[in-house]
Amino acid sequence: MTDKTNDPVALWQKMVGEMEKGFNSFANQAMSSPEFSQAMNRAGGVAAGAQKQLGELVEKYLVAMNLPSREQVTGLAERLQSIEVQLDEMKSILSQMAASSGISQGSDGTPRPPRTKRPPSENGEQK
Repeated sequence: MTDKTNDPVALWQKMVGEMEKGFNSFANQAMSSPEFSQAMNRAGGVAAGAQKQLGELVEKYLVAMNLPSREQVTGLAERLQSIEVQLDEMKSILSQMAASSGISQGSDGTPRPPRTKRPPSENGEQK
């Protein structure tokens, strides 16, 4: 077996462990100070302001390019979904009305008008 005092891997692991402990204690001290929390609050405020400005800039760019924004596309999708629901309700009502009035429906479920014309008779005349 190798000697633990002369093993370079063990020495490296010990050195990294000590560095990690030192960094953790330094970070804990720094994060517990009120100055750190104030700085983080300021940084968060700056980031939020920058994000808002970027959003406004993108909105202006999309308007200039005559393209819809994300909100507009979402609004259109919601309206389209509402229209589809209404169409489905109308289809079911029409199907119920057709079934109750005796109008025959095609294989695809669309109502067909009643057949009033009769086929010609044997002598070529219509009845």
